Amino acid sequence: MTYIVKGFAAMSADTPLVPFNVPRRALRTDDVQIDILYTGVCHSDLHMARNDWGVSQFPVVPGHEIVGRVKAVGSAVTKFKVGDLVGVGCLVDSCRSCYHCQHDLEQYCEQGSTQTYGDVDRHDHTPTYGGYSKEIVVSDAFVLSVPENLDTKAVPPVLCAGITTWSPLRHWNVGKGSKVAVVGLGGLGHMAIKLAKALGAEVTLFTRSPAKSQDALRLGASQIIVSTDEAQMKSVYNQFDLIIDTVPYSHDVSPYMPTLAIDGTLVFVGLIGKHPDFSTVPLVLGRRSIAGSAIGGIAETQELLDFCGKHNIVSDVEMINMADINTAYERMLKSDVKYRFVIDIANTL
Repeated sequence: MTYIVKGFAAMSADTPLVPFNVPRRALRTDDVQIDILYTGVCHSDLHMARNDWGVSQFPVVPGHEIVGRVKAVGSAVTKFKVGDLVGVGCLVDSCRSCYHCQHDLEQYCEQGSTQTYGDVDRHDHTPTYGGYSKEIVVSDAFVLSVPENLDTKAVPPVLCAGITTWSPLRHWNVGKGSKVAVVGLGGLGHMAIKLAKALGAEVTLFTRSPAKSQDALRLGASQIIVSTDEAQMKSVYNQFDLIIDTVPYSHDVSPYMPTLAIDGTLVFVGLIGKHPDFSTVPLVLGRRSIAGSAIGGIAETQELLDFCGKHNIVSDVEMINMADINTAYERMLKSDVKYRFVIDIANTL
């Protein structure tokens, strides 16, 4: 059985998003039904809506940065009750039995995790539809508790941009005394700076735009290095324990490699796809590494939300109405947002 809620969907790769009746399943015993308050707008939403990755199955109802309140729960649910403030991120299921799932790494599920939208439910084989909708129904194992003290409308991007940068910070043991650099100041980059600073690290921003200096300092960076300035780059050689590269397109990383300390790592969190060749010389001579990281598991995401609640960390957001989503996509392509759009679902859909 299903029921219908209002939403917005991309019906094809070359048409604007339009109102759409979104089918939602009746509650299974482990399900949580959520009234959506706010949904963040991620670059992935745009890529899926326009089939940039060649995997979209239309209609696509985007949205994997979801915050709302519990409306109802299945008969076996004990972790949540009606009225709880909750979140749903990029994942709504996984096999739950492979090595990765058993070690709280559902994002790397060996059978493939189930994405919040643009995927297929592994039980009833229906399409998954995301947070550009009034409600969503999700298994309780993939629902997150959101601290009530946070500015709720600014929480959604924490569930994607936040966890995408938090996971490498935790994996590479960033803490007091660590030196971290962030490449790029956007949705991911601004969260990386805030989180690394709160963990006690000394944070540097690499940017091609000196105009971003004041914002980076406000967010928690202690210095800004213009990556096209050779003298500035040389001044930070052999310094960084971790570089978080948030740039979403192919770019030359060779200028950053000498800035890593011995055993330092540059981790890609923004680029998905092919990368141009790079020299192994700075890797071999400095025992440096290049790595990649994808979002985080459910336990790690809950850890992040709890950390944000303790340190009062949320994203910098611009609120929009649901009807303005197509304009927001065009602005996002021009990087015309600081730093994430969030849709006021409850009041405008």
